[in-house]
Amino acid sequence: MSSAPHLVIIGNGVAGNRAAEILREKDKDCRISIISAGPLLFYNRYELPDVFKGRQDWRDYLENPPEYFSDNNITLRRRSIVADVDTERRKLVLAHREEVGFDQLLVATGGAGYLPERLQETASLTHQFTTYRSAMKMYKALPKGGRVVMLGGDMIGLDLARTLIETGYHVTVVPGDRTFWPHEISAEERPKYLSALETMGIKVVFGRKPVAVEPVNSSSKAGKYTRRLVFEKGKAELANVVMPFYGLMPALDFMIGANVDIERGLLVNPELKTTNDRIWAAGDVCQIWSPEENRYSFYYGW
Repeated sequence: MSSAPHLVIIGNGVAGNRAAEILREKDKDCRISIISAGPLLFYNRYELPDVFKGRQDWRDYLENPPEYFSDNNITLRRRSIVADVDTERRKLVLAHREEVGFDQLLVATGGAGYLPERLQETASLTHQFTTYRSAMKMYKALPKGGRVVMLGGDMIGLDLARTLIETGYHVTVVPGDRTFWPHEISAEERPKYLSALETMGIKVVFGRKPVAVEPVNSSSKAGKYTRRLVFEKGKAELANVVMPFYGLMPALDFMIGANVDIERGLLVNPELKTTNDRIWAAGDVCQIWSPEENRYSFYYGW
């Protein structure tokens, strides 16, 4: 049996794969395993707006060739969902009841799109844009020249909005408290930034609070539109696709019983170590202690 330490990374995104690369550079003999819930190899999700520029083949988004993992002696476990982390026994419990032992653990699971409670009941009528599959689903739902309504308007959403405008679509942004997230924009500066969105060709709906998304009957006067975003006091905005961009909610449920400190994300020191000596965290899943500000970062991953 190998005596080399087993370094396990949960998450197959930018943070997890970059960590695996550095670990292999530093130690040629350690065992490295990446646990991934998805079916695909590592791809850059920040390039997904390019599906509207003709890049629809998932292989075009891969950051490394398939042989990269075997060449670097990195074990990639796909379609493996972590259900629990047993810190006393140093084991991950997967959803299909298999256990995976670790000597040191890095949590790099990122986050999913956040949706306010008032919109949860109609979440099935919205589209996400966090994976290749969700990006392609949204692409197929949007007719050429159609309209997308974006709720919140974080930077991932606004990057997509720019691409949509450039490729002949229409975009409406309904600003919220997290518009331009993860950047902190003061109340005094917000009008200037929102005005810049209008200059780009984006319609900005000011001062309205979304409360529901409704399907539109194809025989109604709405015609080509399939969704109605309803605001408080009864006003509405029509669209083909409604997308929440209120920032990210860290994917952390499996860490609840792992005996580490959690607030908005896993709390880590500047070296990314959690309150457990064998567990680290990186990326959007964690909050990093700032000695200069004497607090944990407000936004995930900073």
